[in-house]
Amino acid sequence: MPLAPHGSAAHRLRRLLHSALLAAALVAASAAAQAAPAVALAGVLGAKALLVIDGETRALAPGESARGVRLVSVTRNDAVVEVGGARATLVLGGTPALVGAATPAGGGRRIVMVSDSRGHFMPQGSINGQVTQFMVDTGASGIGLSQEEAERIGLRFKEGEPVQMRTANGNVQGWRTRLAQVRVGDVEIYDVEAFVTPQPMPYVLLGNSYLNRFQMTRTKDQMVLDKRY
Repeated sequence: MPLAPHGSAAHRLRRLLHSALLAAALVAASAAAQAAPAVALAGVLGAKALLVIDGETRALAPGESARGVRLVSVTRNDAVVEVGGARATLVLGGTPALVGAATPAGGGRRIVMVSDSRGHFMPQGSINGQVTQFMVDTGASGIGLSQEEAERIGLRFKEGEPVQMRTANGNVQGWRTRLAQVRVGDVEIYDVEAFVTPQPMPYVLLGNSYLNRFQMTRTKDQMVLDKRY
């Protein structure tokens, strides 16, 4: 019957085992990050999207794939791509997105964004764990999203407060609600006010109910948000 290690030998064995497990975890995390391609929408050619995948330009029609990236749909301004079951919305001229990358822990305190070719800040993020595409809107009092997007995310917004919302076609009924969690990058904010409208919207507006939780610094084409609390 083998003897259990004692004293300093046992301590060294535990340290070696801990180091081996840590190294394995780091290798796995590195491999997962490397497996997630960086994808950007560089242009739209008729019914095709001009994608830049890890620096390589490919023209894809909906349903076609290249380097593990499948084009789901494309419009004049954006495209939806899929990698390993994870989907992302790419904005024309926007910064590359790591599609399918593992989500880091949400303990961060700083968000750094670079504007797209139209001067808009278009960060990817999530609401209650569901990935979505934001557009920063400093003129919006809260987060604004369409009823279609709210239903996709699974929000029970109709349990919120009915409100009248002004649109180009007149007033419509919307809902004021609270979002349990809103995340951009590795920064999470909880209990955020939002407004849901029946009108279609291409993006989720990232308004002041989220932005006011940060100290904002704007320099040319860069916006930095530092978490206040």
